[in-house]
Amino acid sequence: MSADSSNTNQAKNVKTRTMMQTNQHWEQLTRRAFFSRSSAGIGAAALASLDSSAAPAAVDNRGAVGGLPNLPHHAPKARRAIYLFMSGAPSQMDMWDHKPAMADWYDKDLPESIRKGQRLTTMTSGQSRFPIAPSIYKFSPHGAAGTMASELIPHMAGKVDEIALVKSMYTEAINHDPAITYICTGNQLPGKASLGSWLSYGLGTENENLPAFIVMTASWTGRKEAQALYNRLWGSGYLPSKYQGVALRSSGDPVLYLSNPAGVDPAVRRRMLDSLSRLNTATADRIGDPETHARIAQYEMAFRMQTSVPDLADISDEPKYILDMYGPDVTTPGTFANCCLMSRRMAERGVRFTQIFHRGWDQHGALPKDLPNQCRDVDQPSAALLTDLRQRGMLDDTLVVWGGEFGRTIYCQGGLSKTNYGRDHHPKCFTVWLAGGGVQGGVVHGETDEFSYNVVKDPVHIHDLNATILHLMGIDDQRFTYPFLGLDQRLTGVEETRVVSEILS
Repeated sequence: MSADSSNTNQAKNVKTRTMMQTNQHWEQLTRRAFFSRSSAGIGAAALASLDSSAAPAAVDNRGAVGGLPNLPHHAPKARRAIYLFMSGAPSQMDMWDHKPAMADWYDKDLPESIRKGQRLTTMTSGQSRFPIAPSIYKFSPHGAAGTMASELIPHMAGKVDEIALVKSMYTEAINHDPAITYICTGNQLPGKASLGSWLSYGLGTENENLPAFIVMTASWTGRKEAQALYNRLWGSGYLPSKYQGVALRSSGDPVLYLSNPAGVDPAVRRRMLDSLSRLNTATADRIGDPETHARIAQYEMAFRMQTSVPDLADISDEPKYILDMYGPDVTTPGTFANCCLMSRRMAERGVRFTQIFHRGWDQHGALPKDLPNQCRDVDQPSAALLTDLRQRGMLDDTLVVWGGEFGRTIYCQGGLSKTNYGRDHHPKCFTVWLAGGGVQGGVVHGETDEFSYNVVKDPVHIHDLNATILHLMGIDDQRFTYPFLGLDQRLTGVEETRVVSEILS
């Protein structure tokens, strides 16, 4: 064989081996990894385009770790947020939206001129009538402006000068699952990123040893049958998984698998993580899936949390007067009072966003039996949280939000009597309140008709609420996007939103 022929064969063999190695590499590159890798460059370009100048942010993010380089868009009023979510929908006309004229409408049908053929749930659409059920609870004026509040919430009634009460909230969703998914993630369909994940992604964390986004699900004493809560409510959706909320438990390890197994000490765990990190890094270099890097970061965070979370959950260092302020349930893990105290401890430690879900606010029947218990669970702890934050000098830069996914009907579901009634879902109007960082206290925004059925002044959509929360955190919701499925995704959707400037200080 000539030298030329030999060289030609060697070249072919080298080419063949190279092609085989390339094919093996692409076989390892999964479809998901391929698109993740392909979108990395697109994502970088999109992030740069969030600010048309593509220049560093003019406002420093106060030493936060992570986050986007061009955020915040403007000087934030709040560094952190605590969201008290009343899952099931609190009855606005029994707590905050006083409708005294309804006493004269007892057991009369809701006029069609008020209902206007609006959509009903299947639970009441078959009723032959829609009898008015006036609230049986007494209301009285509070604060400098004489804001009306129910006897069910005496502690929060005493805080009306510190909160902005929004009575004109509305949504399109009429059933729990789509409604709560909608307000938490900006869409009624699953798969979108939650508010806390957006904040974690955009602003990063002020404490590398704790997650930027922590979730707690409190116990409740009202209606025992409660709507389920799903991980997607605090999920990261299309954002990298490291931005999803971390759920704290009320028993056992605060976070699943936080403790080392028997026979594994911290030194052994550290060596295991180092070895695993090297393997994951090699995989990331070979395949290019960003989720591999997220997994490495999550393992490291879990290791640091083995020290930080037990310290966070140990409230033995809290003085008695603080515990008394939150009420008798504060020392019972998992109660709303305990969760509120925990949220203040998280805020102190730099947790960006804390969300407490309190279930059982779904009074279709027996409202006078269950609603007082629900209010008793949350009233004193909510007021104590505001007091606690204020006396520590933290309320001015901590945003606190309270509310549910929609409201309740003025008409009764099922049987009606002078002492007993129930209320169906109502998306056309409900009440939330905000306090703290950048919020003007003593304000009542919006107004409903005399039946608490339609908004008649200053409507606020749930997208407007989320836009306002982002604004207070220094973010322009219209410029805060993430590329996914060929769209610039936003928490507040594609329609025009409005920051509720009337409630801002």
